Amino acid sequence: MDKEKTKKKLVLAVIQGDDYADTVDDLNRNGFFATILSSTGGFLKKRSMTLMIGVEEAQLQAVLDILKQCAGRRQQMTYSNLSMSAGGPTPSIPMMPVQVSVGGVAVFILDLDDIQKY
Repeated sequence: MDKEKTKKKLVLAVIQGDDYADTVDDLNRNGFFATILSSTGGFLKKRSMTLMIGVEEAQLQAVLDILKQCAGRRQQMTYSNLSMSAGGPTPSIPMMPVQVSVGGVAVFILDLDDIQKY
């Protein structure tokens, strides 16, 4: 296909800081490279990283799949002392397993006229 006619996309993915290393590693292992910006904001209510990924349109779904798998919302088991909400831990009350929602990625996809690397 003619390089001039190949559609290009810019993926801006805002991910939680905790998911950054695994996500970038998986992207790199699959031949995708990202520019990383440290970011803050209201989307995920935590320290976040914004990944800028330039891809050909044909590669877009592969990038989205990696983002969803590595940084998407998921359930995680943690342990909590339910007495913490009453002002402090109570040693006589055991820690209870609690399932919490972690992760999350906000993805913005923009059309690009061109991608150039020097």
